Amino acid sequence: MIEPSSASAPTSTAPIPLVVEIENRLTAALSPSRLDVSNDSAQHAGHMGDDGTGESHFSVTIESAAFVGVSRVQRQRLVNQALADLLRDRIHALAIRARAPGE
Repeated sequence: MIEPSSASAPTSTAPIPLVVEIENRLTAALSPSRLDVSNDSAQHAGHMGDDGTGESHFSVTIESAAFVGVSRVQRQRLVNQALADLLRDRIHALAIRARAPGE
């Protein structure tokens, strides 16, 4: 009888990159027709808010029908709500460009 190996399929405990987490949350919350998330942290290395992780400063360009008839401030709030705990705990700076389709 062959015993199962304790070295079976590897399990990953590596955290999801923050760019992917941002994309996942914004997709779930706002169903964007376009979404671009970029990690701008390298441009801020050594500056205030740089925690050394390489994941502190981000830019988001998002287009969503959820923004139709919504003010610029409210669009920013919707994005911030979707990312609230990340903004509180892991993201130092987030630049947001939010538009409705056709804008």
